[in-house]
Amino acid sequence: MKTIGFACTAADAPLEPFVFERRAPRANDVVMEILYSGVCHSDLHTARNDWGWTVYPNVPGHEIVGRVIEIGTDVTKYKVGDYAAVGCMVDSCQTCDQCRRGEEQLCREGNTNTYNSPDRITGEITKGGYSKHLVVREEFACRIPDGLDISRAAPLLCAGITTYSPLRTWNVGPGSRVGVIGLGGLGHMAVKLASAMGAEVTVLSRSADKAEDARSLGAEKLLISTNPEAMEEAQSSFDLIIDTVPVQHDLAPYLPLLDVDGTLVIVGQVGPMNAFNSVPLLLGRRRVAGSPIGGIRQTQEMLDFCARKNVLPDVEMIRMDQITEAFERMERADVRYRFVIDMASLELT
Repeated sequence: MKTIGFACTAADAPLEPFVFERRAPRANDVVMEILYSGVCHSDLHTARNDWGWTVYPNVPGHEIVGRVIEIGTDVTKYKVGDYAAVGCMVDSCQTCDQCRRGEEQLCREGNTNTYNSPDRITGEITKGGYSKHLVVREEFACRIPDGLDISRAAPLLCAGITTYSPLRTWNVGPGSRVGVIGLGGLGHMAVKLASAMGAEVTVLSRSADKAEDARSLGAEKLLISTNPEAMEEAQSSFDLIIDTVPVQHDLAPYLPLLDVDGTLVIVGQVGPMNAFNSVPLLLGRRRVAGSPIGGIRQTQEMLDFCARKNVLPDVEMIRMDQITEAFERMERADVRYRFVIDMASLELT
């Protein structure tokens, strides 16, 4: 089907209107009119080929909320008119041990990303949510629960599940002591979700500037990581630290903050990290781990949890033609805390 989006044609090119053909719907597909698309830091990295694997023209966007406008003959979960949500992946092998466990993000054959990824059947490169329509396999669309504000829900499909998944993996609940490094799009969701789970949440920041924001989001404390005395006093005080910083940085100051058997989980930086001394790990049986998004089952669980607990990202709504400015502001950390594109501003003429 013919649709319109915004695409970049090179690493140094701005995103501009781009008319293209979505693949023909298959029997197990739903066709969505996209209503809202979140803006993720990964979109910026991919558009500029920071990771070296971008295929152009590139239509970013993997935080998608829309309305079903067509269904395939084998579709049973959705009907025309339903709201649905799509995150970072649109397909996987569905047969390996990880897929059978509902961990499609860890598919042994590699899942199909929502954009910049070869379709499993046709090989064509997927194009994402900065567009008017999406065709997606039924199993990879999530239901929007009643009571969840669809205009603010899109960032849950990446920032939400990226932080929810490690909180669930490491069994965060009442009494858990959780630290969050960084208070951007991912970090503010980590604070909100951990707080809603009953944890005692501390934001780790280089300055006191974020203290008021941290408390308003649900954190009980702010720990200034550039204050040696405060960091010394906080040693062995966290069960879990969620590291949301999206650039290369030093983990060494944070490892002594973990209690025995504590874990620091990296969810932000994709790529090289600074070397660190293993002594704090050995002496405290501490761990450094990584975590991607969650599977589809867990993503639905997260959406349902957010509806029950009224957990939503703090967003700033923009038009599609404001994306270049949004990217520039995101680089300056000038957003609290996530941009969402109102796709009503994008029309196919």
